[in-house]
Amino acid sequence: MKNIFKFTSQEILMRARADLRLGIPIVLAGKKIDAVVTPIEVLNQTRLNELRLIDINSFILITARRAQTLKCPIYDGSFVRIELGEKFTPSSIKAIADPMLDLKNPLKGPFKIIRGMSLEIENEAIIVLKSAQLLPAAIISQVANGENFAETHKLSYLKTEQLLEMAISPKGIADAITAEVPTARAEKAQFHIFRPNISGEEHYAVEIGKIDRDQPTLVRIHSACFTGDVLGSLKCDCGPQLHAATKMINDKGGGFLIYLNQEGRGIGLANKIRAYSLQNQGFDTVEANHRLGFEDDERDFQLGATILKEMRITNIQLITNNPSKISTMEKYGVSVAKRVPLKVGQNKNNLRYLKTKAIKSGHLM
Repeated sequence: MKNIFKFTSQEILMRARADLRLGIPIVLAGKKIDAVVTPIEVLNQTRLNELRLIDINSFILITARRAQTLKCPIYDGSFVRIELGEKFTPSSIKAIADPMLDLKNPLKGPFKIIRGMSLEIENEAIIVLKSAQLLPAAIISQVANGENFAETHKLSYLKTEQLLEMAISPKGIADAITAEVPTARAEKAQFHIFRPNISGEEHYAVEIGKIDRDQPTLVRIHSACFTGDVLGSLKCDCGPQLHAATKMINDKGGGFLIYLNQEGRGIGLANKIRAYSLQNQGFDTVEANHRLGFEDDERDFQLGATILKEMRITNIQLITNNPSKISTMEKYGVSVAKRVPLKVGQNKNNLRYLKTKAIKSGHLM
């Protein structure tokens, strides 16, 4: 029977990310070369044996950030390719990717770095791994005719052009569900649930009180922090910021709280807890992210601008200490008439965290 289903780029990407999180490889198709991408975080011996059968020249792909920690020379800018020799086991490969294993496996290498023969899909492989909230490290195996290979082995087939289309296009997003939900800090609150194209996570807009769209609207754009917002963690100032901003908007008579599901500066809760463990070893927030293979901040505040415009809000007073939020709003069509400082939540446990935000991330503390 002829296949009657036509999947969108979004649906294909969502399926590919789900497969990667399960440890199932995907086929990533470039303009010239196709390759199987297998996440290292969930690698096992059976899968490694299968990959060796696919391509004897398979290699380990890590980001330049992780390579710096491993003292690997960086020839290709944002990534490094390590030859996958016969000596490697799943454990030794995971030790390359996961800094949580650095103390347990301090002696790694020497590594044979592959240079000058990029498959031209490495950056896209890293993008899709990050979007799945996995460690940005994979085994890459080249295949001929990736579409047939994917069909034969029942693997997701994702074209790099589809991935980039979703990643760089204006963030399409839809107000899916709306309901009134009174809260302790804002009794007149209406919740809007948004479903974006690029992300599987839903984001929230809380409309508080009465909005006068002829005046700059008071807005807080807050990134999810399960440990701080829900459990009251003292390692950050997120929970106090969330609650203080909500009360501030309510006391002023109206505004919006935009709650983005971008946990751990966009790296996901599991990787955030990895970063916390590294901080316990003496690294600051930025250093921990780098050791994991991520950039300082992987969040996308364009989502916040898109949600505001969906709510017909284009002129705001922004409650923030982060200049990046202001520049992103302006870049994507939301005018920031005023920055409203938010200085709450300092305690003896988060002083280093707050200092790092100020010095390395430019926050106005």
